[in-house]
Amino acid sequence: MTSLRHDFSHTPSEYLHSHLLELVQLHKIYPDAITNHGPYYNYILADEDGYKMEMTTDGDYPNFRGLEKEEGRWVEIFVVEIERTYPCFQPTSSPFRLNASRCTQVRIIEALNSRLFLDFKSIHEIPRMHWRDLRYPIDTMGVVFNTEAYLDAPSGPRMEFYIRDNIDHQIKCVVTGDQVYAIRDGLDYMSGGGRRQVIVALKMWRVWNLCYFGPPEIWLETEGGFADFRFNARFPEVEEFTQSLLNSDPYVQKNGVEGLV
Repeated sequence: MTSLRHDFSHTPSEYLHSHLLELVQLHKIYPDAITNHGPYYNYILADEDGYKMEMTTDGDYPNFRGLEKEEGRWVEIFVVEIERTYPCFQPTSSPFRLNASRCTQVRIIEALNSRLFLDFKSIHEIPRMHWRDLRYPIDTMGVVFNTEAYLDAPSGPRMEFYIRDNIDHQIKCVVTGDQVYAIRDGLDYMSGGGRRQVIVALKMWRVWNLCYFGPPEIWLETEGGFADFRFNARFPEVEEFTQSLLNSDPYVQKNGVEGLV
């Protein structure tokens, strides 16, 4: 079983050549470039402890065609190169990145593919995060309110909304591009025309923290193509959050709740 944190963190530089990953999840898949044969993709891998590492591909390799449809699956990866990352915004906090080649093989482990992983941060935790951790995407969830869509904005479609938890903390979320339409339609459907409270779980969104004068302004934003959300309320963390809302939130008790994941 591979630990993405420990298997590489103590590896001398002269041994950072190739590796076997015995059990990792294709946590997030997003397009990186377009070639004559179509797009090829980058992959965010997660191990059983939730530690994440990026794997890039430098070409439209036959062994990877169709793998973009397997997000969330657990796999073994054979013969992948390891390199150090640069000190800038990265999709993961790992100091290493994996680079797949034509020799890389990926095998799906069917027996494990009912297992899912999201590393949820509570909304009230986000303003207290260390500045180093703000360089990497996070997962979080909350009840949606105050939604505004700007479909004709000069810079492209944009949506802003807020999410809150069950102890009255909130944070702004900003969506851009095609995801605006997807999340707008999803919210309309799940809320039943505004009659129900909706829980949104956000996967790999970037935290922005700006402070010019006065208190800092903090918000979440889609970034780099890997931010996501899904329509599925079966994660244990979401079910636990939903139950806590039903026990303590008067708006949810009155109007009901739907899960948007």
